Amino acid sequence: MSAPHFFQVFARLKPALVSAPRGKGWATQLLRKVAAPGVHFSLTERKIQVSAAFLFLALATFAPAQWIEKNSGDETSFDGRVVHRHVDLAETQTDNRAIVDLALFSAKSSKLRVIDNADGVALSGAMRRTNCIAGINGGYFDPNFAPLGLRIIDGKVTSRLTRGRLMSGVLSSDNAIHIFRVAEFSLRRKPNAAIECGPFLVDFAKPVRGLEAMRAARRTFAATGSGDRAALGFCSDATLADLARILATPLGDFKIQRALNLDGGSSSAFWFRRDDASAFSIPEEKSVRDFVGIVAK
Repeated sequence: MSAPHFFQVFARLKPALVSAPRGKGWATQLLRKVAAPGVHFSLTERKIQVSAAFLFLALATFAPAQWIEKNSGDETSFDGRVVHRHVDLAETQTDNRAIVDLALFSAKSSKLRVIDNADGVALSGAMRRTNCIAGINGGYFDPNFAPLGLRIIDGKVTSRLTRGRLMSGVLSSDNAIHIFRVAEFSLRRKPNAAIECGPFLVDFAKPVRGLEAMRAARRTFAATGSGDRAALGFCSDATLADLARILATPLGDFKIQRALNLDGGSSSAFWFRRDDASAFSIPEEKSVRDFVGIVAK
């Protein structure tokens, strides 16, 4: 088929291509257009178009899907120190959806506090009792309700550092907010608060590779951005691999440099004290051993 002849055929298909959805839908609709009884092509034309459609379909199948922000909204805490950002996201090429809630803050005006929860009270009650502006559930614990991994509460080590496949990072608060890999962390920094968990989700603003990609669950996480910006967050059902890709995508003006997964699933919880002193709350589905809260400096 000559080049002019090819472009004549393409022009006859152009309306279908313009209206086609992104991803696999582009090639799928092209196949339907070519196969439609009312569209008359010569045998050579039809073979070329079908081959092209299958090529585009293969390329679309192997092209990585992207998470994109559909809409978002911000509200400020009662003292103006923390911003609650609610973000709705969708994945291209699939019907996957996710909702992320962030408690964004500056280390200049706020710090983190790890709160022991030996009595198993709810996040909402613990946040109000300790005058937190926002908070989430904390780290892992064993069947006997004993904490797993490092915990530093009010400057005191209450649980020792552990090494394991999941225990790959430490969230730490002193004059700044840090997320360290276990090998990077040192008690010589004398943090006021720290909690060990994992796995790492984002490093150098890129999603960590090799994360579990089959089981979707509620998730909580901590994240640090550029400068003094940091966040605690909650995500609706997502795999760890999806969560990493979501958090490597700018969420409004917040570009995450590092992110660490905390205990998820039925432990996941998020709480934020609004400007009118009411609360936005996503409760945990079971008792958890500790919480991470944001408090004023």
